[in-house]
Amino acid sequence: MAKTDIKLTINGEEVEATVEPRMLLIYLLREHLGLTGAHIGCETSHCGACTVDLDGKSVKSCTVFAVQASGGEVMTVEGLANGAELHPLQAGFAEEHGLQCGFCTPGMLMRTYRLLEDNPNPSEDEIRVGISGNICRCTGYQNIVKAVRHAMRELGHKEATE
Repeated sequence: MAKTDIKLTINGEEVEATVEPRMLLIYLLREHLGLTGAHIGCETSHCGACTVDLDGKSVKSCTVFAVQASGGEVMTVEGLANGAELHPLQAGFAEEHGLQCGFCTPGMLMRTYRLLEDNPNPSEDEIRVGISGNICRCTGYQNIVKAVRHAMRELGHKEATE
């Protein structure tokens, strides 16, 4: 199969790669670029463990071809922290026990990052709807909601009233 040259920006760095047209973005990230934060869960877009930010939108990278991301900007969970300083969402997940096994955490972090970028003051219901495409089998979601609210406070956002 003929390969295609692509260029994209990942976590602020320009990247060039030669890929088969059928290669999924998740495999480019994990296997070719060593960015293993996004997890391969269901490979059917149901679980959300592979969620990344692509051009200002949450996408499940198991459903996007790498060639579709060419020319775009991708942020993975590795791009959230500022050096050794955790992003408030990462700190919130740790502080509020928003993770247990950690498998869903990268996707949850990226989804909640985009949620807060698009709506800095979500209500609890809006947070729950916002993460509804990401499955967590351990936490029961309550601590994930607490983690997002923790991050909102750290970011200086007001909490919406229900």
